[in-house]
Amino acid sequence: QVQLVESGGGLVQAGGSLRLSCAASGRAFSRSAMGWFRQAPGKEREFVASISWSGGSTAYADSVKGRFTISRDNAKNTVYLQMNSLNPEDTAVYYCAASPPYVGRYDYWGQGTQVTVSS
Repeated sequence: QVQLVESGGGLVQAGGSLRLSCAASGRAFSRSAMGWFRQAPGKEREFVASISWSGGSTAYADSVKGRFTISRDNAKNTVYLQMNSLNPEDTAVYYCAASPPYVGRYDYWGQGTQVTVSS
């Protein structure tokens, strides 16, 4: 079991930055791949970024590549999403998710944190 709590969302002007955090509890965290997803009003939830359990491998959606950085600190049971050069199209509820080892899917989800980017 993994429990996830996101924080760090808020209102920011276009061009600004935010750092989201996802605090995890549960023994499986350090062995789980982690991901960030987002859902804008009226749209499907979409993949943003992912990171392997060791932090050695990351992946990004094309829309955020070069602007967002995912990282993790297994000693703190926390995953981060640094978001720079934000634009109004980044406005969404952001969710973190955990993919336990050998499962191959994201089984655990947080409640989400709202990010609003004003133009």
